[in-house]
Amino acid sequence: MGAVTEADRFWEKPLAALNRAEWEALCDGCGKCCLHKLEDADTGEVHPTNVACKLLDRDTARCTNYRGRRAFVPDCIRLDAGNVGRFAWLPSTCAYRLRAAGETLPEWHYLICGDREAVHRAGQSVRGWTVAEGEAGDLEWHVIDREL
Repeated sequence: MGAVTEADRFWEKPLAALNRAEWEALCDGCGKCCLHKLEDADTGEVHPTNVACKLLDRDTARCTNYRGRRAFVPDCIRLDAGNVGRFAWLPSTCAYRLRAAGETLPEWHYLICGDREAVHRAGQSVRGWTVAEGEAGDLEWHVIDREL
């Protein structure tokens, strides 16, 4: 195996310089952005829940219909370099959030360690602690106090 070049480490480039494939590859697959959130009407504060979007595979923490998700979940956010900074509710470990702030990716990110399962072993994904949207009932009962 040859030396890793700067081109190989695309995740270190500014977000605006990433092509579509690089942008998509930056996602760590944690699934945290696919949890329902509640916004306080008075304060605007966003509170995460443990309720997974109906399209989220709760075992893999991946969307079951990523390409067509907006047809089924019209308010699903499509992150891009221009809007990623507007979503304070993104997990503190989110690769898009970290890179937008000029920070490095965590050691468990698959682009760093080469292992897509590392995010789950590190306890940084939604695997094992979410509730299916169709079974949850009122979201107010599912607000979590853990940091995402």
